[in-house]
Amino acid sequence: MPLLADWLLRHSVVMCLLLHSLVLMTFCFHHAATSCSKSCYCSESESGGKTVRCSNLQLTEIPQDIPNDTRRVYLDFNLFTTVPTNAFAGLQHLVELDLSHNELSQLEPGAFRGLGSSLQFLDLSSNKLVNFNAEAFEGLRARANLTNNPWHCDCNLQMAMPRVDLEPASLTGIVCQTSDPEENEVKGLAFLLAPDIDLCVAMKRTTDVAMLVVMFGWFTMVISYLVYYVRANQEDARRHLEYLKSLPSRQGKSEESSTISTVV
Repeated sequence: MPLLADWLLRHSVVMCLLLHSLVLMTFCFHHAATSCSKSCYCSESESGGKTVRCSNLQLTEIPQDIPNDTRRVYLDFNLFTTVPTNAFAGLQHLVELDLSHNELSQLEPGAFRGLGSSLQFLDLSSNKLVNFNAEAFEGLRARANLTNNPWHCDCNLQMAMPRVDLEPASLTGIVCQTSDPEENEVKGLAFLLAPDIDLCVAMKRTTDVAMLVVMFGWFTMVISYLVYYVRANQEDARRHLEYLKSLPSRQGKSEESSTISTVV
């Protein structure tokens, strides 16, 4: 009995230590997932969910320690130049994201991946976005503020617009600061409100010219081959005809030789 009691006591201590470690690890993981991002200010909103404010902190990179239960993130008035792929992965409850008044000039493909089912509002206003990258907004159905960016309107923009699922009103924020070709008169206009403008005309013309050049090249090759084929056959036919013409004369000479031999 003393041995059994000692064995039970030892194993009870071990079990207690394991349970304590498990509880401590769970607490640490929960704290890491729900604690506030470094240098940012966090608060709980009345409607529920955490709000993380990282405004005007001179940040140059998107924070990677934003709590997973965050619903609103304010990253405005910083120094971000790009939003990398999967920058907000794991924030499945995010409904509002403010990236306004930064130095953003590039949105990498999949920049907002994982936010399609939750995000309701995205603010990208007052940045330096020039080219519209549809792949950055993949799966996103949010309302976006795209105003006050030096957008360049060209054929790529025209082809990219139908590929995004943003609320249509969001695209009215794309006001053309420059355009290609320049003579299409869209400068200063919201591209979505100028549906009669076709920025792909120049590309289509270039494509048409290239197709005509290719077709002309093939046509020239076919004609050249036919001419060569006809000339080659004509030459063969002429040689064959000359050969046929030479046959009777040779047969006549053979008959004369046979006659002479008979007389002798």
